[in-house]
Amino acid sequence: MGSFKLSLLFSLLTFLFLAIVNAGDDIGTYVIHVQPQEDRQLGTTDDDRKAWHQSFLPEHGRLLHSYHHVASGFSARLTRRELEAVSAMPGFVAAIPDVIYHVQTTHTPQFLGLDTALGVRNLSVGSGEGVIIGVLDTGVFPDHPSFSGFGMMPPPAKWKGRCDFNGSACNGHKLIGARTFISSGNGSAPGAAPVPPIDGHGHGTHTSSTAAGSAVPGAQVFGQANGTASGIAPRAHLAMYKVCDENGNCAGIDVLAGIDAAVSDGCDVISISLGFPPRPFYNDSVAIGTFAAAEKGIFVSMAAGNSGPISSSILNEAPWMLTVAASTMDRLISAKVTLGDNLSFDGESLFQPDNSMEASLVYAGASSTHLAQFCGNGSLDGFDVKDKIVLCDSGRYSPVDMGAEVLRAGGAGIIVGNQLLEGYITFPDAHVLPASQVSYAAGVEIKNYINSTTNPTANISFLGTVLGTSPAPVITYFSSRGPNVHSPGILKPDITGPGVNVIAAWPFQVGPPSIDLRPTFNILSGTSMSTPHLAGVAALIKSKHPDWSPAAIKSAIMTTADVTDRSGTPILNEQHKAASLFAVGAGHVNPEKAMDPGLIFDISLYDYIGYLCGMYKSEEVSVIARRAVNCSADMAIPDYQLNYPSVSVLFPPTWSSNPPISVERTVSNVGDVPALYYPEVDMPADSPVIVTVFPDKLLFTEANKVQKFDIDVEAKNSSATAVQGAIRWVSVKHTVRIPISVTFAAH
Repeated sequence: MGSFKLSLLFSLLTFLFLAIVNAGDDIGTYVIHVQPQEDRQLGTTDDDRKAWHQSFLPEHGRLLHSYHHVASGFSARLTRRELEAVSAMPGFVAAIPDVIYHVQTTHTPQFLGLDTALGVRNLSVGSGEGVIIGVLDTGVFPDHPSFSGFGMMPPPAKWKGRCDFNGSACNGHKLIGARTFISSGNGSAPGAAPVPPIDGHGHGTHTSSTAAGSAVPGAQVFGQANGTASGIAPRAHLAMYKVCDENGNCAGIDVLAGIDAAVSDGCDVISISLGFPPRPFYNDSVAIGTFAAAEKGIFVSMAAGNSGPISSSILNEAPWMLTVAASTMDRLISAKVTLGDNLSFDGESLFQPDNSMEASLVYAGASSTHLAQFCGNGSLDGFDVKDKIVLCDSGRYSPVDMGAEVLRAGGAGIIVGNQLLEGYITFPDAHVLPASQVSYAAGVEIKNYINSTTNPTANISFLGTVLGTSPAPVITYFSSRGPNVHSPGILKPDITGPGVNVIAAWPFQVGPPSIDLRPTFNILSGTSMSTPHLAGVAALIKSKHPDWSPAAIKSAIMTTADVTDRSGTPILNEQHKAASLFAVGAGHVNPEKAMDPGLIFDISLYDYIGYLCGMYKSEEVSVIARRAVNCSADMAIPDYQLNYPSVSVLFPPTWSSNPPISVERTVSNVGDVPALYYPEVDMPADSPVIVTVFPDKLLFTEANKVQKFDIDVEAKNSSATAVQGAIRWVSVKHTVRIPISVTFAAH
């Protein structure tokens, strides 16, 4: 995911040019938003719209994508002078410079309760039959058995997509569509043959098989984590939209084109494991495209980002998308470290020698060479590590490269100690020598031991794949955190799911060359991995409840989420401290409970428009909505009043003199009737915030009945900066949990 930020201020009626250079002839790529004038009759076909878009341009060959479903406009390459001329034409609304986005199992179905301990699918959640998942990514390796359509039914009749692979690579059952939208490079010229969306990176193959891969027995990486690899919705259909190149770079104009095609083709769920630093929604092509997708009934799962644990590092903040954090599962590929004083620490390594190894222990930081503690290339020259286990600090080089330096210098093994911010999160890497990655706390203890004795020793023993480890799940350090920058009244992230050490399909051989002919899998970590997990869960719900809106599906996922780990204690973060709502969102997804949430919070198009009118001008909202919008005073609502399944309120600096903030919510009964719900308020015992719910009960006597309730949030004088808790509506059968975050602005 990208770390740089590009912003351009513009008027939506007359483009204001900033940073104009002398010649004005540098060509840039733009998304041009246009809307027909009242006196212009525009044809109804895609070709008519494309011809109109072409009429804005100085010559053929400039048009890159013509958007038909998710944006009112097109993308093109123009000089600044040409863009100035376009901006003066009737129908021009706005121009947005293109940006580059970046891409961010065998055990997770069982960890999520989708499969029983015997590996049999839990019938209450199903397998996603009849649902189409569109994945926007780096392409797909269609010959992998994870994309076998054996035993599957053909896609629904609504499917209109196509396959740009040759022959039978798209089998018409599992992989039903595959297209390329890379605007730079081959295939972009008019009339050129479609370029097959082969995955030259691996990311797209991994994410798509995670969402809906078919069951593949005998999946493993280096002989570890053996089992049957299966996607979360193994009977759902898959369509790949290649919008990212082999380096994982994704042009915004191509992502928007991919969303446009997924909507047109008939996808039910879209999974997008990429992101860009937050910008106003009217200036964000992905936010605009996914708004249209949600409006048309398509659920969108998006990555929260990999920039944690920094506060407000969250990406993909819009309320119409599910923003997914990443957490661990209860699996360890164990490389246990035992010191000479018998202290022992859990660690991980994918390289698992047959025998344990014991040797003298040395800390690379004891070398006089600058930054030697990070074990970079050449850093151990002149330092005696021969036949020793070397402790190195992580954070500067890849652990595998660090191990290669230790091996080059004559070392026998490596222990990689985490940085403070990485906490207890470890990864199993394909090391070139006996190795173990351990937590920051373990690294500190090991250094203390080295300093306490004249002859420190260590043993690394390799225990293979260990299941049932605790605590799990744990929020990982890299998972981006809230609060939401552009819309503080919307709590983000929404949910967390498995995103650490996830095994899924891979197009290439992993590790050194071999004659192993088994299907290839790889272990990856990132919110890129948790995002398709949640796309798969959404497909399971959509299969059971085909009439539910994207907002209803999101509500079901969020209000039924687990807030405790497998041992029953609150979910922890990477430091093994209680995770805040800005890290975990509503909690860890519980697919079985999400099938039957009891109550749902739904959101209409009118609600979203009111929310946007509370943030932006009419002209800016019109860009997002793809139609002229007049934001009247009675239409706009504060962001915290959107009917969201969580609550986030911000008290201003003068909050001590303010009345309580009243938050209104509406719920629909989708459970059995009659049903009687009572509210329970869960706030810290010494909380400076008083939360009151009205009325004191909700009675539902018929299916789909809608009722309103109010949440009054009152703040007492306190030095607190944030208070977090929840409201639970509890019936005999269901618990509907709504997280509450209260933040106090600095004076």
